[in-house]
Amino acid sequence: MKHTHPILVTGAAGQVGAIGPSVTKSLLERGLKVRAMVRQDDERAESLRALGAEVIVGDLLDLDAVHRAVDGCKRLYFSMSVSEKYLEATTNVAVVAQHHGVDAFVNMSQMTVSQMSIRETARSPQHRQHWLAEQVLRWSGLPVVTMRPTAFMDAFFWRFAVPTITAQDALMLPFGEGRTSPIAAYDVARCVTEVLANPESHVGKVYELTGPSAKNMREVAEDFTKVLGRRISYMNIPLEPWLERIRSIGASAHVVAHLESMALLHRDGRYDRSSDDVKLLTGVPPMSIEDFVRAHQEDFTKADVRKP
Repeated sequence: MKHTHPILVTGAAGQVGAIGPSVTKSLLERGLKVRAMVRQDDERAESLRALGAEVIVGDLLDLDAVHRAVDGCKRLYFSMSVSEKYLEATTNVAVVAQHHGVDAFVNMSQMTVSQMSIRETARSPQHRQHWLAEQVLRWSGLPVVTMRPTAFMDAFFWRFAVPTITAQDALMLPFGEGRTSPIAAYDVARCVTEVLANPESHVGKVYELTGPSAKNMREVAEDFTKVLGRRISYMNIPLEPWLERIRSIGASAHVVAHLESMALLHRDGRYDRSSDDVKLLTGVPPMSIEDFVRAHQEDFTKADVRKP
């Protein structure tokens, strides 16, 4: 029987590396109804309407808005950007989803949560909130499917790699020699879409989403070199200047603390993990770093900014 209730997608407007917009589009292309929750009624909201989504404007911290968003939906995707209010928002959505009797609650978590316990925590306040949020959802008795992706290629490469690669032919990050298996947001969205479209066999499961293999940053730089056709090096820069650059673009103390923790975890090899869950869920393996750079080659080849 075809699912007739709208599927709620929170964070549907999204920025670079966000999953919500891709999931919304993919579900609509499958002929499913989508209710897209956004914080502002702007051009991004209008583009979602143009795709055929029902748009709800509201804040996840506003219980009334969450009720309006969830009412009538039986499946939902919950995601929120890095925020010191993340745990409150999760609890709001969980309480309302339980009240309305949803059949599937797809939760976007973080891979590092799998390394945490009641006695083992993390430096990042965001990671701690994700761990607590998973406990809240477990206690709620909701039909939860947990997605735990590793670091997104999009977020790190766009925010921190594009400027240095185009200007200095260098990937400048404070990650030491640690290995990591970043994943493209595109692949995470494919997994979320598959689960939302047919959630029955996934309820209660946790999926660890990674790229196809773990590499250190020098090997990542070699992948850039192969695709771009010019030498890209890796510079293991000190942590504090990197954090200062992040502060200079207006990042909050919460975001800075989160990124500092991620950098230290990369240095310590805590992101040196890989799984087959993307292929398991979708039947197609995740994009490699070379695939990702090739798909966005134009962005990485704006080298003319270096020339007079």
